[in-house]
Amino acid sequence: MPDKREPPDRESRWHGPEKTLIHLKVNGRDHELFVEPRRTLLDALRIDLGLTGTKRGCNEGTCGACTVLVGSRPLYACMALAIDYDGQSIATIEFLERNGELHLIQKAFIEEDGLQCGFCTPGQVMAAKSLLDRKPNPTPAEIRRFMAGNLCRCGAYPKIVRAVLRAAQLLSAGA
Repeated sequence: MPDKREPPDRESRWHGPEKTLIHLKVNGRDHELFVEPRRTLLDALRIDLGLTGTKRGCNEGTCGACTVLVGSRPLYACMALAIDYDGQSIATIEFLERNGELHLIQKAFIEEDGLQCGFCTPGQVMAAKSLLDRKPNPTPAEIRRFMAGNLCRCGAYPKIVRAVLRAAQLLSAGA
């Protein structure tokens, strides 16, 4: 049995019940975290790394408030174990802002009033980024279908669709 004070050998892929050393590349920066195997990616981001832009909504994978990107794929961080993303590259809402300048998708959400209370907005924006990375000029129907996993309790759906369409215009124009 490994010494409980030392992380297990990473090559063995042994996890738990003690804490495990993992490596995450979050928003372009490398991080080493020593986490319990039951630690969610959401908690690793919010608590261990202090990246609170990703929100805890339902905590059961149904609302999308905690959406982050793994590569360009959207993921509900509340349903993912941090150890399963050891070595992966993850982007949170904080990644989009550069030197105090909002990303064009964020600007489009503001221009089109694609938010009300704002709680779901980080997840909505990250899902929109994933869609626009895959399909730069989606139709309204494609947007609604892709964004269906992100709930807005305020009901801003028509404005969210307009915001994604506007973001597509801004991105294609290189604004």
